[in-house]
Amino acid sequence: MSTEPMRVETDVLVIGSGAAGMYAAIEVARAGPRVLLVDRSLIGRGGATVMAQMTVAVALGDEAPDHWSHHYQDTLTAGRGLCNEALARLLTEHGPDCIREMEDWGVGWARKDGKITSAFAPGHDRPRCVYVDFLNTGPAVSKTLRSALYRFKEVCRAGDLCVVDLLKSDGEVTGAVAWHMGSGAPVVISAKATIVATGGLTRLYRRNSASANMGGDGYALSLRAGAPLIDMEFVQFFPIGHLAPRLIGMDPIMWDPFRYKLGGKLLNNRGEEFTQAYGVPEDGKYVITRDVGTYAILKEVEAGRGSPHGGAFLSFQHVPEAKLREAFGPVIDRLAANGIDLTKMPIEVAPIAHYHMGGVQADVRMETEVPGLIVAGEAVGGANGANRLSGNAITEALVFGRQAGRTAAERAKIMQAPSPADARATLDLLRGEVRRDAPNTAEMIQSLQAIMADDVGPLRNEAGLKRALTRIGELDAMLGERPFDKGEPFDLTRLDWLDLRTMLCVARAVTQAALNRTESRGAHQREDFPGMLPEWHVNQTIRLNDGRIDISQTKAAVEMAAQ
Repeated sequence: MSTEPMRVETDVLVIGSGAAGMYAAIEVARAGPRVLLVDRSLIGRGGATVMAQMTVAVALGDEAPDHWSHHYQDTLTAGRGLCNEALARLLTEHGPDCIREMEDWGVGWARKDGKITSAFAPGHDRPRCVYVDFLNTGPAVSKTLRSALYRFKEVCRAGDLCVVDLLKSDGEVTGAVAWHMGSGAPVVISAKATIVATGGLTRLYRRNSASANMGGDGYALSLRAGAPLIDMEFVQFFPIGHLAPRLIGMDPIMWDPFRYKLGGKLLNNRGEEFTQAYGVPEDGKYVITRDVGTYAILKEVEAGRGSPHGGAFLSFQHVPEAKLREAFGPVIDRLAANGIDLTKMPIEVAPIAHYHMGGVQADVRMETEVPGLIVAGEAVGGANGANRLSGNAITEALVFGRQAGRTAAERAKIMQAPSPADARATLDLLRGEVRRDAPNTAEMIQSLQAIMADDVGPLRNEAGLKRALTRIGELDAMLGERPFDKGEPFDLTRLDWLDLRTMLCVARAVTQAALNRTESRGAHQREDFPGMLPEWHVNQTIRLNDGRIDISQTKAAVEMAAQ
């Protein structure tokens, strides 16, 4: 590894190039300041947005009357009383502007009779979710933002940069230290404002629907820099992730679009529709929300009524082939190539880690408690409370990304170039060390994913959560204080070490928050504490003090909406 770091200066540093990061960079550039957009992956091709196939919730009101206030109320209801009202309002009120701007940039929302069409999704009071097509919305959004981004000379893009720590000077964030994977060199970046837009934490789990770089980087970076996290116990599991038979080259959450259009029947191993036993009769329709759907499937499995591979059956056998082809055309042929004929067989589905409601605590300007640190997209906690409403993820990325960009641009225009921050601790860490007894970091990641899946998954209890904390502590001790190598180019052992440093920190935050919350609410289900309790109408806030996780509770501002 090169001993001398590369040094870069910019007005605004944006970490993460999913939809939130790209929109933020565009908004900064439109206002004039210079932007450095960095990502550990290819720009605009990592993260969650590019993998999202489905819909975007927004109250356009093109096909039928709608208003952002209705979308807002549905978001609060889904959040089970824990939403940050100001953030939820920002998301729903400004969503239409972002969607129409994306239309101007050429995203190509699906239309009917000249109007942007809307689909119905569970938890909404009316059809409200726009899409490009039912299996290509996320890639289309990402491609459109990439094209828009390239029009601005103020934006410098740098991939293969793994950000290790944020830098602070006089109590303010003034940039970051990164590891350039291609050369093995450290990079010190100075900036007047820093935007963290790194997405969520689903990589912590064995079965997940996002890319491999969603290990909670933004949460750990912000926490170590002094910013508090909120609602970390609320991990959303997508209930009908593909389980069996084997599916190659297709997304495991592809069945949601099928349910949007065709309904489909969730069945147990007796051939019975079972959601009515959990308070949501479907009768071949698609109305069950993600938290309830996840709970219902896992309870059927627990009762011995699950499918052979440990999930439930999803059947479209009652749907004529002509209707299947009308809705999904060539996708039916791709399924046939995988040996799946929906007219003759059900498929097996089971919950899969999909999204995180928690994140960095921020205000409506996307500013954190730490001056100079701004957050965007899924890195922001609080807007969705205990359970995210279907379709809100891309809306959140666009709206929060745009606002973060505006805030950062304002700061960059009034701030002087920051004083040089002390980067010695992180640079020393990146020097690494050779250890003959170094553990296998790839195996450690698999072990952590198993711990989180088995004991901090959709159904939790005290014994499992305590066991998880103990095992996380053991992995942390095994990891040590610095990487096991000298940081050669594209050193995957080093990348695994850095990832584990982040993932173990975030896993501890999720697990400790889940252990503290002795009730069941939304995506957090405690088998030993079933049901919501009024005394837990609170948000939990996490801070890092001398390496220790400290948690406090604050009464939630929003009252419970009618269920």
